[in-house]
Amino acid sequence: MADWKRGLRRILYPAYEARVVRRLPSDRLPKHIGVMLDGNRRWARAVGADTAHGHRAGAANIEPLLEWSEEVGIEVVTLWLLSTDNLNRAAAELEPLLNIIVEAVDSLADQQRWRLHPVGALDLLPAETSERLKAAAERTSQVDGLLVNIAVGYGGRREIADAVRSLLAEHAERGTSLDELAQSVSVEDIGAHLYTRGQPDPDLVIRTSGEQRLGGFLLWQSARSEFYFCEALWPDFRRVDFLRALRAYAARERRHGT
Repeated sequence: MADWKRGLRRILYPAYEARVVRRLPSDRLPKHIGVMLDGNRRWARAVGADTAHGHRAGAANIEPLLEWSEEVGIEVVTLWLLSTDNLNRAAAELEPLLNIIVEAVDSLADQQRWRLHPVGALDLLPAETSERLKAAAERTSQVDGLLVNIAVGYGGRREIADAVRSLLAEHAERGTSLDELAQSVSVEDIGAHLYTRGQPDPDLVIRTSGEQRLGGFLLWQSARSEFYFCEALWPDFRRVDFLRALRAYAARERRHGT
């Protein structure tokens, strides 16, 4: 029966997905989406595999997501692959995970289809990991395609702290006094020092695995974002799940954080 159902899905889902795509209003789709790729470890446990197998399965689902995003005209995708909290994991799990991440990023860069931009506290990462992420960004800097933020060693509070430090350092070089800065600093000034400076804020944030919390993802930028929480674990996240998230977004009345 299970095989019969899977076969039926393979027949019916393409037609269903095509219908959803046709009905998506092009003027109500997000330009920037943030995706929290959550559930790799639980997926691995569910299939009786080790954690690294789950992370590899999750990495393999990144390219399809980018292709689905291109298909509907999304301009920026931010992928949260590793938080600053994750850096405290045991070396036996963290080292293979970092290797899987940089291999996935290298593979994306090799295709020369997407412009990659690492975001996060790269100084907290092992030097080799940081250098490979920067090299991938350099290799794709001239690509005229979807902008993909690779959030590795990323934490929203850390990003805001880094932005404030950068702002203070900039004004110290100018000779601005603290009193003058305190009187003049604005939301826009801090925004200009974020990892994603110069980019539009995310319209939609998607989190997989059924968890309904942000965990600090794009903490500053998501103040006016819409959120979509999906039950599927990240390696099981399908095109139909993605399209349903877009459909839900398009049906909402944007209140811009109010």
